[in-house]
Amino acid sequence: MKTIILTAQAAKELDALPLFAREQISHGLDLYAMTGRGDIKALQGQSGFRLRIGRYRVLFDEDRLTILAVQIGKRETTTYR
Repeated sequence: MKTIILTAQAAKELDALPLFAREQISHGLDLYAMTGRGDIKALQGQSGFRLRIGRYRVLFDEDRLTILAVQIGKRETTTYR
């Protein structure tokens, strides 16, 4: 299992979401950290990956032991900018 680390910005964005969305995102990150399963794609034009969880996206970098969540937000907003 990989360790999940949230940047200060990602933690702030996660705290601002409704409870159901926070639980959904936490579950999605945990599932990916434990099994490697999830809707993952490499980002184009920048380094890192995105994890799609319903309407939300988690932008992250990873190595063998950790997942560093950089940004969390809705797809409709400025998540990719």
